[in-house]
Amino acid sequence: GKMCVLMGIEGGYAIENSLYALRNFYRLGIRYMTLTHNVTHDWADSHVTEPKHGGLNEFGREVVREMNRLGMLVDISHVSVDTMNDVLDVSTAPIIASHSSARGVHNHTRNVPDEVLKRVAQNGGVIMVNFYPTFLDERSARESAERSRRLRPQIEEMQKRYANDPQGFNDAERKLLAENPIYIPDYTRIVDHIDHMKRVAGIDIVGLGSDYDGIPYLPTGMNGAEDLVLVTYEMLRRGYSESEVRKVLGENFLRAFGKAERFAGSRQISGQGSLKKIK
Repeated sequence: GKMCVLMGIEGGYAIENSLYALRNFYRLGIRYMTLTHNVTHDWADSHVTEPKHGGLNEFGREVVREMNRLGMLVDISHVSVDTMNDVLDVSTAPIIASHSSARGVHNHTRNVPDEVLKRVAQNGGVIMVNFYPTFLDERSARESAERSRRLRPQIEEMQKRYANDPQGFNDAERKLLAENPIYIPDYTRIVDHIDHMKRVAGIDIVGLGSDYDGIPYLPTGMNGAEDLVLVTYEMLRRGYSESEVRKVLGENFLRAFGKAERFAGSRQISGQGSLKKIK
């Protein structure tokens, strides 16, 4: 087998409202872009901050079209539900949510609602389950929010102390959280989200988007990538076929990515693509 690491952008503000920059990122090897991170910007609404556009504005729609033309996957993790639906209205290539779970299991704004799951299935895209306990489980999210309020002064102090040392901050934050434990569901909760997505929209929509590098702790029983096999074991225990497991572990993503690249290759567009600018 072969191993591959895709380069992506988390937060469309990185293109600084320039389709020229978007194309240059593609030339440098970027193959997917999460349209927002945790903030609404000039052309797309995030899941957390106050909406400005009701989803995507016209420039945001043009970004999606240009990503389709290039063969860069549109990633709807972190965006608002209105943005998700606008992307699905515009995109003619499969889209992904690179690290989001099912809102029908846990009603968190970072998760994807059932009506969007169904639309992504029609689009040929993939929703990749995030392993962060706060996104997997309501009790964990509630206790995490309470802990964050309680520890805010210490965390703000650490942010100042480690302003130029991101790894130092991450290590200190993990230590502080470990000293103030909350309820954390075990790894089988990941498969609860897979079950729900399959039931609502079919197995072809499901992938894994662990977010190992971006979350401070994992479900109980899972320490890192070496324990990914636990998801396989639990799926098999629940009666999933080997074919279904292979789809979730990567075949669904490869199918969607391949289709997006083939769509881009079929576009007969002269010149350097869209010249549209934000207003």
